[in-house]
Amino acid sequence: MCLTTLACRRGFRFIFTVVKKSQHPPIPRKTVYRLSIYLRCLVRLRENKIQTVSSETLAKVAGVKPTQLRKDLAYFGQFGTRGLGYDVAELSRMISDELGTTRLQPVILVGVGNLGLALTSYRGFEKEGFEIIAAFDVDTRRQRGKKMRQPILPMEKLAAFIRANAVKMAILSVPAAVAQEVTNALVDCGITGILNFSPIVLDVPEDVMVNNVNLAIELENLSYFIQE
Repeated sequence: MCLTTLACRRGFRFIFTVVKKSQHPPIPRKTVYRLSIYLRCLVRLRENKIQTVSSETLAKVAGVKPTQLRKDLAYFGQFGTRGLGYDVAELSRMISDELGTTRLQPVILVGVGNLGLALTSYRGFEKEGFEIIAAFDVDTRRQRGKKMRQPILPMEKLAAFIRANAVKMAILSVPAAVAQEVTNALVDCGITGILNFSPIVLDVPEDVMVNNVNLAIELENLSYFIQE
């Protein structure tokens, strides 16, 4: 029996006590990552017209243990009796609100090379609640293979643009040699979240979050596991 069918055949109710975001303790980084996974699973359930889902079913879809799922969701408040279900739409809203994706968040991209150009063309960001509103590069006049929807602005306009548009997140896709310098400039301008595609470890203040995406390291990991 498929998971969505299983969820449909169980008449679970959603019972919980909401705790405001300011009232619960800080959520660990690994839990935040799993919340993103749960949200995507809930989106698929909604697309299949599933209105309620048990913790066991949602955990199986997400690839975690039910005890881990319940522990992660406990950050939102006190839940009802074990074995009852979650309202898919309401739980989606709660997680989206916690992750800050209930509305489009403005994001800038720095470094419009081949990778940066590909990232600006990716429409999936908007579906997940993020919009790249502008890109910055040291060479704004260079011919690029694709036409961009976003404006390419010179680095000299970085600070003013960030302040004017209340931007807090940036995607960094510049060469390693200048990555730290650009990061320093972003932090000075008020950026507190950086998605780093540059192949170096960035030095940032404690209140700035950096997520590193190193494709070479990911391939190295795959290489290890496919060896006979």
